[in-house]
Amino acid sequence: MTTTAVRSRTDARDGRLPGVWGLGLRRGALEIKQFFRQRDQVVFTFAFPVVFLFLFASIFSDDVEGAGIKASQLYVPAMMAAGIMSTSFQSLGISIAVERDEKVLRRLRGTPMPPAAYFLGKIWLVLVTGILETAILLLVGTTLYDVDLPSDAGKWFAFAWIFVLGLTGCALLGIAVSSVPKSSKSASSVVVLPFLVLQFISGVYISIDTIPDWMLNIGALFPLKWMCQGLRGVFLPDSAQVLEQAGGWELGRTALVLGAWCVGGLLLCLLTFRWKNRRDG
Repeated sequence: MTTTAVRSRTDARDGRLPGVWGLGLRRGALEIKQFFRQRDQVVFTFAFPVVFLFLFASIFSDDVEGAGIKASQLYVPAMMAAGIMSTSFQSLGISIAVERDEKVLRRLRGTPMPPAAYFLGKIWLVLVTGILETAILLLVGTTLYDVDLPSDAGKWFAFAWIFVLGLTGCALLGIAVSSVPKSSKSASSVVVLPFLVLQFISGVYISIDTIPDWMLNIGALFPLKWMCQGLRGVFLPDSAQVLEQAGGWELGRTALVLGAWCVGGLLLCLLTFRWKNRRDG
């Protein structure tokens, strides 16, 4: 029996019936505690985008002609967007698939804990790790690569809604894609491969002005491209807009696409999520 289930029964005996939000918060605290107990996972999760930022920013450090920035500065918002998707889409897509294969989900389904509390716990985990990942990359970017923090409230507001919508949409997409792997052994391959491809065609590793339009159009169907573009609009000067496919930051379209992925991701979760493997019936 899980800790959450034991606590919920204890509360019931005391005459207090915990709600879904309360159980979700407790479940989230448990998820966060379990995450930080796995030190190798913590180091890999937070160090991976920082290492890639350092590598690419060190290799490509020349001035970008006509954009008023250095090539290294392009990688800071791009890696922030990739970090958000890594801590949400990739993390949930793999971890939930593993928990399903190990029958953890099946056991949780048999407890009094409402299903929504399980997902709220995952969202709390994603939120905490996403904030920490973004803060680390922002610190590295402002310290080593001359990226300036926004000077007006409007850009900070844009940063907030890009983070929230991007994290939510990617988390829901991760929950949905967790039903694709047939076993825990294939989970990493099934989830990491499309994420890696998206990073190449969404402007994370390669400058957006050097990617073929047909690849950019495919990348534009997914949230990562729009998170990269939106965060560039927040942290880079307006002179860098000339590098974008449409010649502008398109923050309005970014909000629409990320919002659509939040709605579409929720529908995908409702249609595809399973508590048991296919072989379990």
